[in-house]
Amino acid sequence: MNAEAQTFKTGTTTMGIICKDGVVLAAEKKATMGYLIESKYAKKVYQLDDHIGLTIAGSVGDAQSFVRLLKAQFNLYKLERGPITLRAAATIASNILQGNKWFPYFNQFILGGFDGRGPQIYSIDMAGGYTETDKFYSTGSGSPYAYGVLEAEFKEGISTQDGVGLALKAAKAAIERDIGSGGKGFTVAIINADGYRELTESEIKQYLK
Repeated sequence: MNAEAQTFKTGTTTMGIICKDGVVLAAEKKATMGYLIESKYAKKVYQLDDHIGLTIAGSVGDAQSFVRLLKAQFNLYKLERGPITLRAAATIASNILQGNKWFPYFNQFILGGFDGRGPQIYSIDMAGGYTETDKFYSTGSGSPYAYGVLEAEFKEGISTQDGVGLALKAAKAAIERDIGSGGKGFTVAIINADGYRELTESEIKQYLK
């Protein structure tokens, strides 16, 4: 990898977990620029629609631009056809990334949400490749440590309540060992039949006790 590409590499830990009643998306909050901690309050989980969220790992500027573009595309889709499905949302995201592969967005994404097919998460790479995952997925430099917890403790049919607890435990494990993960707290979103909701800091503290 050349020096220019290296400048876009940033540490993080994000994850998506499929539960029986919805999807949990979670991330820690550290943003780095090389060896500098640029922010301890970085936002890495975004709402894209009433029933869809996205986690970001990689270049913050690229990710923010991509989020704005997806929101606009989903709004246009809603005006023309009604609420977008998760599969259609993943396809649009994939097409945008594939169309920009010569000047790529330096990111990994997890797109998750809830529609008529129930809870779903998709992993999406910077070249537009996407895969619907059946249990959980993690991105970023802390993902190997998060996977250690997810693989060991995930159970089929868990509730979103238990999913939040599992996501926070996995994120905490990553923070303990990954220099690129940390910051002041976590961002956690639950997406179910009622829509998208981010947990408050006080709610997250209750899970961490």
